Amino acid sequence: MSQLLKPLILQRADPHISRHADGHYYMTASVPQYDRIELRRASTIEGLVDAPLIDIWRKPDTGPYSELIWAPELHFNQGAWYVYFAAAPTRAIKDGLFQHRMYAIRCRDADPLTGRWEFLGQVDTGIDTFCLDATTFTQRGQLYYLWAQKDPAIAGNSNLYIAPMKTPWQLAGPPVMLSRPEFDWECRGFLVNEGPSVLQSHGKVFISYSASATDESYAMGLLWADEDADLLDPKRWQKSPTPVMSTCHEHGVYGPGHNSFTTGASEEEVLLVYHARTYTEIEGDPLWNPDRHTFIKPMRWSEDGMPVFGKASLAE
Repeated sequence: MSQLLKPLILQRADPHISRHADGHYYMTASVPQYDRIELRRASTIEGLVDAPLIDIWRKPDTGPYSELIWAPELHFNQGAWYVYFAAAPTRAIKDGLFQHRMYAIRCRDADPLTGRWEFLGQVDTGIDTFCLDATTFTQRGQLYYLWAQKDPAIAGNSNLYIAPMKTPWQLAGPPVMLSRPEFDWECRGFLVNEGPSVLQSHGKVFISYSASATDESYAMGLLWADEDADLLDPKRWQKSPTPVMSTCHEHGVYGPGHNSFTTGASEEEVLLVYHARTYTEIEGDPLWNPDRHTFIKPMRWSEDGMPVFGKASLAE
């Protein structure tokens, strides 16, 4: 796969690309207007660039989920398509945070681009605070929900939580915190752990995540546990004390983060999908700057079976 030091897709933050059993790649991401859920499909990664953009859901004009549609992710769970996303009732900041909660929509038709989508409502974690960036994964037959949320008793914006799922839109147990901002590189600008993504390989379950403010401080961290471990036991997880990917001044790629994983030409080839900026002179709030672009690069593995992320945008 040819890899260039340039974005794959412009102005798409929080990119999530997955390869379905039909062989096609499906992509969702935050659009700069934060007003809809957009889906695209192609038979190749490169084909996503020019693939038709299909709006499968648009926000209502008013109500609890009528503003700031963030980080939608498409998943095929238990025979149906689901998109998990975060939305707020207003753009106002309260107690230093936006007011996002997490929601789900479902399509039971075979084709998610042409099928009917239904709004399922809020995914309730039992904690009524700012939350976002949900993803799901199945391990040993159990479906899990993984997300970022604010704990009023812990300083900062958000921590990472996991819970088992009763249905693809309902939790079966209480949230378990896996990680909180604690290292310097997780606390630059804001104290943040968010954007988790799961990679199951080499006998382990890996969780990548993003930390710090969304400017050039943004960086990616890593958690991991053995594949046969109790994933609801925080003690079974290890955490890298250093970031696994961060700003690369050499290549002019700043604030890499909010990644996902997909497969390449073979199931063994893992591709890292992430967003980053190509300049640092951001005027105003970085949130409203549209120039977070989607990048992609092949992953490597160390001899002891750990993922090697390498430098931002650099094929190694």
